Amino acid sequence: MSAPTAAFEALMNGVTSWDVPEDAVPCELLLVGEAAFPVMVNDAGQVLIAASSYGRGRLVVVAHEAYLVEAQLAPFLINAVGWLCASPGAPVGIHPSLAALAQILGGSNVESKIEPEVKDSLGVYCIDAYNETMTEKLVQFVKRGGGLLIGGQAWDWANQGEDERVLFTFPGNLVTSVAGVYFTDNKGDTSFFKVSKKMPKTPVLVSCEDDLSEDREELLRGISELDITNTDCFPSQLLVHGALAFPLGLDSYHGCVIAAARYGQGRVVVAGHKALLGASKLSPFLLNAVRWLDANRRGKILVHPELRALSAQLAAGGVDTTLEPQLSSDASVYCFEAGNSEVDVKEVQEFVAEGGGLFVGAQAWWWAFKNPGVSPMAKFPGNLLLNPFGISITSQSLNPGPFRTPKASIRTYHFRSTLAEFQVIMGRKRGNVEKGWLAKLGPDGAAFLQIPADDVPTYTSVHRLLRKLLSRYRLPVATRENPVINDCCRGAMLSLATGLAHSGCDLALLIPEIDDVYSCPYLRPSESPITVEVNCTNPGTRYCWVSTGLYIPSRQIIEVSLPEAATSADLKFQIGCHTDDLTRASKLFRAPLVINRCCLDKPTKSTTCLWGGLLYIIVPQSCKLGPVPITVRGAVHAPCYKLGETTQEEWKRRLQENPGPWGELATDNIILTLPTANLRTLENPEPLLRLWDEVMAAVARLGAEPFPLRLPQRIVADVQISVGWMHAGYPIMCHLESVQELISEKLIRTKGLWGPVHELGRNQQRQEWDLPPHTTEAACNLWCVYVHETVLGIPRARANIALWPPVREKRVRIYLSKGPNLKNWNGWTALETYLQLQEAFGWEPFIRLFTEYRNQTDLPTDNVGKMSLWVKTFSQQVQKNLVPFFEAWAWPIQKEVATSLAYLPEWKENIMKLYLLTQMPH
Repeated sequence: MSAPTAAFEALMNGVTSWDVPEDAVPCELLLVGEAAFPVMVNDAGQVLIAASSYGRGRLVVVAHEAYLVEAQLAPFLINAVGWLCASPGAPVGIHPSLAALAQILGGSNVESKIEPEVKDSLGVYCIDAYNETMTEKLVQFVKRGGGLLIGGQAWDWANQGEDERVLFTFPGNLVTSVAGVYFTDNKGDTSFFKVSKKMPKTPVLVSCEDDLSEDREELLRGISELDITNTDCFPSQLLVHGALAFPLGLDSYHGCVIAAARYGQGRVVVAGHKALLGASKLSPFLLNAVRWLDANRRGKILVHPELRALSAQLAAGGVDTTLEPQLSSDASVYCFEAGNSEVDVKEVQEFVAEGGGLFVGAQAWWWAFKNPGVSPMAKFPGNLLLNPFGISITSQSLNPGPFRTPKASIRTYHFRSTLAEFQVIMGRKRGNVEKGWLAKLGPDGAAFLQIPADDVPTYTSVHRLLRKLLSRYRLPVATRENPVINDCCRGAMLSLATGLAHSGCDLALLIPEIDDVYSCPYLRPSESPITVEVNCTNPGTRYCWVSTGLYIPSRQIIEVSLPEAATSADLKFQIGCHTDDLTRASKLFRAPLVINRCCLDKPTKSTTCLWGGLLYIIVPQSCKLGPVPITVRGAVHAPCYKLGETTQEEWKRRLQENPGPWGELATDNIILTLPTANLRTLENPEPLLRLWDEVMAAVARLGAEPFPLRLPQRIVADVQISVGWMHAGYPIMCHLESVQELISEKLIRTKGLWGPVHELGRNQQRQEWDLPPHTTEAACNLWCVYVHETVLGIPRARANIALWPPVREKRVRIYLSKGPNLKNWNGWTALETYLQLQEAFGWEPFIRLFTEYRNQTDLPTDNVGKMSLWVKTFSQQVQKNLVPFFEAWAWPIQKEVATSLAYLPEWKENIMKLYLLTQMPH
């Protein structure tokens, strides 16, 4: 039984009714953080009694002090004091304002005494929420292990004050907020209460937005946008999910780059990359942030030595800082990179809860890339610290650019408010949601569901709500013929259902059967488990997928087993090959995320995938396990053909007997993942795959890569992909329309294979010689020309109309007529530079050049340095001074490089001389 569940049962033991005094109008309580849970919730869903823990102690918070002196509530009050007392028999102290409570406790033989001050000798202290003198003492009393029973209401207090911000100034909140419980100025409805048999849900939303508007104004004073255009970083998107957390910089998709939160008595500001905590363009914001975090204390600003740039920015703005790696007790604000796992999480959280300011930055996408199958929401060091504050760092990256800041009068996207709107619309079929909010809710909800929810009532309440909503309505089926609009409830449902499935929800109860391109409702898994041997040796430089030849039906719970000795090898399994994330598509032909990854860190692991898919084992780089038997319960065989291993008869039998809707054609160098319907058209895949191996040999030869490849490349067909007609990566993704181009040997030999080879070339590109943005889409076409001419016998002019000689000549003349300038040197124009060299000197200099690049270290990273090195290296390869040739193309060449090449003979056949001589004056 979880700790909050056990606590709830202890508090409610024998309580059969809530006989609250009718004339005592309570206030609504707001619960944040991970320890607080509701005990009494009215029919309107408002929390009126809550409990929590802080440090070694506990507290129970009641939304009107009159409840603490109400004899009818004696069973609950006795339970509360019993649960709060860590040391049985320790004395109970009661503040004089609650003297009548002593009688109620005495009636049940609980000894208590009136104590005007809290003392460490007490086990429990009972007080109303209006005392302004004991704040610090009460917090430390609980932290050291004491129990606190406190009651009050804040709406009347707020009415008597002048524009008071209740959440942050009401005396009771200065104490209870450290444990995530706040009194609000919302009146509580007292018309109906029922005693819950199990812990009631924490509300998704409690209205308190106005209390945060002043903070937002202070943080954004004098700032109209947060511009990170030249910061040379791709920040992570932040998920802002806490009730007291709010975004400060948003892109056009409502992606958040910087956010802030109140937590306890303290404050937090989070940026999606540590580089933002020193960006010169953000200087005014950085100063605002540190001043807001300091909260007028004029205290010590600690900056971790890793963030020297931030220290310099603050010093320039007149804020003194101290460079120190560790948090010290006299700090007012602590600034560091949140991806650092050396921080004492509990210490920093308590520092904030008791009034400290925290300024952190980190991105999680690189960590997620290095840890496939492990959710950064659950395991990334920064999120272990930040999740309770209501801000999490996701694995989604954001493009650097100007981010808009929220305006006071305009509603801003927030996960909880949008989820509340979604709940209303699902119930009433109408609601008021801003454009783009529901498209954002789906992936945000799926990410939120990855935060470990066990023992955290504020999280499990969201799980319960989503399970209830999604089990009530049929999940939409997205197809090309009937796409689902992403920015609507149906689009959000697809992402939320996937997130729920991955968080361990029972799908059979949750969702009716699905029939779409990724799943097949007629598939029935094998009754007995299937064991396959998987080669878990990875000689590559990145993790790889190893095919199992198995397919998992949709909604199927599977069990994967492996030997104990392999559980420490960081193996994962993955259901599904369609890895593209479609969360930013306007229309969906399939659900945005259809794969599920899971760590094989125990001898047996169970999981499910809502959408089904081929099963892979993910093997980390440099793993040397060799063959590992993997046993899977709940799978079917998929049709797979391996060149040199599968006979024609076996292939025929597999197509007849293996029912999986997707299958694979494989060689040691390339794996094509395609719908079974297309595979059935291939009687004998051998000639096709031999041709593919020739193509791959040519790709490797030009790229100076060993062949056979250390790891096969993969191409996966999909009904919808995230960008372009095809895109590079692992795997290369293409549309279903391209399948015929991949599997027809006749088509390949006559029309060529430009698109797939372009992407294979992209995968060959190395940052050492790629010149973004100029050559990213250009240099990879060298592989297209090479493969078409050397393997397929298709000359470049026929392989692509863009390489027809008159078209090429016109392109060069247009480039020169505008005055050669690198800003116009990209795409086909950039390719022309390389083709002119190839036509003059052949392919060998390129192959030798790429070999040299593979073997060198400490190469330049800026374009000018990279261009100069290319000119130098190519000139040396061909023993000609190519400086004049590249200068004609407007390449910037470092003076020392040009000088060092002066000894080489002139390249007399330089075609650019001819162009320049015959160029019309402009």
